[in-house]
Amino acid sequence: MAAFVRVSGPPNSSFLVGYPGISATLPRIEGKVEIRPSQGFSMPVAVSLVRICLQRRETIHPAAENVAKRHLGTPRRETTDVVGKELLLFRCQSGKEAESVIAMDLPFVLFIPFGRGGEETNRRIPPASLQLPSRTAETYYELVVTVQQGHTLQNKYSFPIPLQRYDTLSTFGMYNKPESRQVSDASVVTLGISVPKWSYGPLDPITVYIKLVPNPDWMKKALKVTIQKITVTIEEEITYNPEGDEPTKKVNKVAKNTQLVNTRMPEAGYATNLGLVFPSKDLRDPDGIIRRGKPAFPLYEVTSFTTSSTLYKIEFYLTVKAQLGSTKDLTVRQPLVICPMDQQACKEEMDAIEQAAKDASHVDPNNPMLPARSIVLLPARAGGLPRDVGRVQSDPASWWHFSLQFQHWNWCEAPATTSTSDRALPSQTNEAT
Repeated sequence: MAAFVRVSGPPNSSFLVGYPGISATLPRIEGKVEIRPSQGFSMPVAVSLVRICLQRRETIHPAAENVAKRHLGTPRRETTDVVGKELLLFRCQSGKEAESVIAMDLPFVLFIPFGRGGEETNRRIPPASLQLPSRTAETYYELVVTVQQGHTLQNKYSFPIPLQRYDTLSTFGMYNKPESRQVSDASVVTLGISVPKWSYGPLDPITVYIKLVPNPDWMKKALKVTIQKITVTIEEEITYNPEGDEPTKKVNKVAKNTQLVNTRMPEAGYATNLGLVFPSKDLRDPDGIIRRGKPAFPLYEVTSFTTSSTLYKIEFYLTVKAQLGSTKDLTVRQPLVICPMDQQACKEEMDAIEQAAKDASHVDPNNPMLPARSIVLLPARAGGLPRDVGRVQSDPASWWHFSLQFQHWNWCEAPATTSTSDRALPSQTNEAT
């Protein structure tokens, strides 16, 4: 008989504890696997083995945006990996095929890797959950519980879990440093740009300082150059199958701003500031209601963000193009990091991250303190009490609670205490009489 399996998280909190991508917070998934008979307590379920793991599934289908290519192009490609390690939660006693289980609660902690594994896939920082429009690329995570029932029957139960990354927050100091870049046509004009920082989120303003400088060695020729217009563009570059033999790139223009200049190159050069706002995706419908999202994907205010996985990679670039007369155009590309949260949301997360790091300092990854597991087995023989091998029932009220669940056994009297050394409780049959 199949079992009823459920995974529950800590009370009033999420499965996910800590912040993936930030090693000081020891990101981990805490919860409890609950196994019950699917047909009620009168029909216990046989359980030999219980395992749990965090599984990442990735799919790409670059042709999915076009209806014709969707059917005529290459099929959807999919890959599945185990994140971290698989945990063994329960194994029946040696020499037995299975245990007859009435109720089973198995606490667990799955630690999420934080990037110290080199090239080992299961030890890299896992990418965030994401689904692009038309499902051209997606990454999602599942908690997979494997229940072995006897020698032949094995069932797997999947539970979607959203996962975010927090190592690209725009409030981190490493992103708040100015970045500069320049390009020259090697003879006449040099184009240089500078941005105050290089991590942005939805509705964050992006300001670019732009300067065109004539070459002093070719000053007479440079002064004849006409600056026609300057264009600033944010480009999204998606690379499908980046580690394969035939990677495919697709570039989308996310935002654009153009300034008309139409002036001759001054002797001191030409400088200006151009700005634009990174677009945001409205999560509300026409009635102003935020609909419940898919259980495997968080609700993001952006269509995509900077991420890298096995089957695809998403990068963003700030492209500045100066269209010039009497010489060739100049283009500069500056990489940007796009975060799914805006500047204010990133600031609000900083205090929580600091507190999570303090809490994680008391956690031992090699020996995490878990609640005791609770396993209630079928009696060894008819008429006996259920065997509780996971905890000591020392409270008479606890036995009264069990008597409500198992009234069909017609208990005579609930003992006040039980011994942990004797897993099978004494029988309450009328054999003594």
